[in-house]
Amino acid sequence: MVRASLKRLVAGSLGLAGKWQNQQVRRLNIHEYQGAELMGKFGINVPKGVAVSSLSEIQEAIKNSFPDQNEVVVKSQILAGGRGLGTFKSGLQGGVHIVKKEDVQDLASKMLGQILVTKQTGPQGKVVSKLYLCEKLSLVNEMYFAITLDRKTAGPLIIACAKGGTSIEDLAEKYPDMIIKVPIDVFKGITDEDAAKVVDGLNPKGADRNSCIEQVKKLYQLFCKSDCTMLEINPIAETADNQLVAADAKLNFDDNAAFRQKDIFALRDSSQEDPREVTAAKADLNYIGLDGEIGCMVNGAGLAMATMDIIKLHGGTPANFLDVGGNASEGQVVEAFKILTSDDRVKAILVNIFGGIMKCDVIASGIVNAAKLVSLKVPVVVRLEGTNVDQGKRILKESGMALITAEDLDDAADKAVKAAST
Repeated sequence: MVRASLKRLVAGSLGLAGKWQNQQVRRLNIHEYQGAELMGKFGINVPKGVAVSSLSEIQEAIKNSFPDQNEVVVKSQILAGGRGLGTFKSGLQGGVHIVKKEDVQDLASKMLGQILVTKQTGPQGKVVSKLYLCEKLSLVNEMYFAITLDRKTAGPLIIACAKGGTSIEDLAEKYPDMIIKVPIDVFKGITDEDAAKVVDGLNPKGADRNSCIEQVKKLYQLFCKSDCTMLEINPIAETADNQLVAADAKLNFDDNAAFRQKDIFALRDSSQEDPREVTAAKADLNYIGLDGEIGCMVNGAGLAMATMDIIKLHGGTPANFLDVGGNASEGQVVEAFKILTSDDRVKAILVNIFGGIMKCDVIASGIVNAAKLVSLKVPVVVRLEGTNVDQGKRILKESGMALITAEDLDDAADKAVKAAST
């Protein structure tokens, strides 16, 4: 959970001065159709569905999967919430539609390959490369269900609400007394009593109580055995035939479990992720893209967050979190500069290195080589201190580069903010 903890710390560090920023979060997030398939393997009730990526697949998919249905649900597949209320840049309203079978082809032609903008994508939106065709269910009762990890109880926490179909934030505001939380002992696992408490919180109207308890237990098994960091079903619903169904689901997985969840991590859709973060992950760099104008390259998560805070204190905004770590090679430093300079919003770069395990001369050599490979069009402020600092400063000085040097972190942040504004 190191990486997940790091993301929470990054988010928290940005509140020192000015408004909070939007940040990208790097963890495995899979599409709805992939999540439904995974849940089905654990015996969880899900709607029948099939994913298509081209118009030529649609007629065959409808014929094989929905021969007796008159209508089909067509869902855009992007890694962001709010699809139903989203808008395509082409002008089409909504990323989720219920249409007659004969109209699916025409609708799909207006969705596939188009950019869908939702509350969670930002104004740039995301390209819809797949559609998920689902059976239309007759839902008579919508509820909310989620499993997450809770620091207070040091284990999984199940959250349930008898109302669903809208965001948990809205539910918490409108129905705070209806939300129940059931902590699970990570060593004992979920018990029948635990599952019964959850079902009581969901308060199904007609579904069989024992069947609902079994579904809750299966969802918990999925959460644990798949190394989930979050499992959210909104809504978990009752159908007209009294079945409890996961009508929509969002699943996130712990990146540190990739070595034992190879099949799940093979589902990663890097085309939906920030390309800078994908590149950074390949170079084994800890990078999170933000929306500021000062690129940061620092060694150590704590120092990186302190650097971002002091940039905010001086009136600037960090463009990223980038920790090169304590054993970064010269090649990784070069790759880090390539990532920083690929962001058009970056107006200045601040390099803040406190050499312990990470030696200042290695960073300095990386900066020089990066300048040779990357066209540095923005000012670079460098603060070096620690192991081999004299060698590092000499390498920079003899390079002939027009660098802005700083004596300490406060001086470096001040100079970076001024450089970005000129």
